[in-house]
Amino acid sequence: MNGLIALLGSGEYLPVMNDVDRFLLANCKTDGRKPRVVCLPTAAGKEGEASVNRWSKMGVDHFTRLGADVEAVPVTDAESANEQNHASRVEEADLIYFSGGDPGYLFRTMQDSLVWKSAQKAFARGAIYAGCSAGAMILGKEIPDFRSLGLRSTPAFGVVPANFVLPHFDAIPIIWKPMLLALRRKLKDNEFLLGVDEDTAIIRTLNGAWQVMGKSKAHVFTKTEEKVYSNEEVFNF
Repeated sequence: MNGLIALLGSGEYLPVMNDVDRFLLANCKTDGRKPRVVCLPTAAGKEGEASVNRWSKMGVDHFTRLGADVEAVPVTDAESANEQNHASRVEEADLIYFSGGDPGYLFRTMQDSLVWKSAQKAFARGAIYAGCSAGAMILGKEIPDFRSLGLRSTPAFGVVPANFVLPHFDAIPIIWKPMLLALRRKLKDNEFLLGVDEDTAIIRTLNGAWQVMGKSKAHVFTKTEEKVYSNEEVFNF
């Protein structure tokens, strides 16, 4: 990807992310025109039409208020992910935004689809990727299976160097703490796990560094160490 990457722990399309999204829009390469934003509610595809429509409307309303040219593209399953019309709209975007839901479903729906291939073309020319919760998790190397407390995982796109990306990190209930230990035990030397707190984003800049933006923190775990970064701090894997 040749553009920015934004991974959000939560808060998509809400006022708490206004500063983050204004930053992303300001960094779109648009030559003076309004940035084109596409919102993809794909991760909520199994939740039914009402949920998909809610996320779509939230995305359109949010980015319209911020001055963008925005549309929601109704990619909710494998069939719609392979519609050429949807793929073309995604390929023309300056900012491609995946909201939350089921990360495994999102990955399976996107993998090898026309929409994802078009997104890759957009990213190659410098479009921005933004993913919240499930949309953040699919960029790691693996997606943990919460039902197995992290003992099993499935492959993901591996765009970012973290083995696992865990959103909502500061809100993980105590009963899920063993999962974090299990995931850390799976890490090898020089491998990482990334936790992103709620209402917080980390943004990969064009020089490869990551910057924290938002209310809380980002957490980088190795097998033996944890480093914590707050708003405006910059770090590298």
